[in-house]
Amino acid sequence: MTDESKKAPQIDFYTFMLSLGSSVLIHLGDAPHPETGQSEVNLPLAKQTIDILGVLEEKTKGNLTHEEEELLQHLLYDLRLRYVARQQEKAPAAPQQASKTE
Repeated sequence: MTDESKKAPQIDFYTFMLSLGSSVLIHLGDAPHPETGQSEVNLPLAKQTIDILGVLEEKTKGNLTHEEEELLQHLLYDLRLRYVARQQEKAPAAPQQASKTE
């Protein structure tokens, strides 16, 4: 291998956001783990990564291009919806209360 082929791809803000988003999809079980090929759900890691994206949104406010800001907002919206849906799937079903008849 040449030195050029060993270089990692250049990272910009878009690829950084998408990389974090991909990690969330893996932790939600919506994408297979790249090493095992298996879908595994890890909600605490998914939430942590979503929170990191949220911190990025907050700390970069006013410093992003319009396109970067939109991508981050849409990515966070989608990932948060997926997280809530997965969380509800994993929650134990609440016991149904029998209706009282008098």
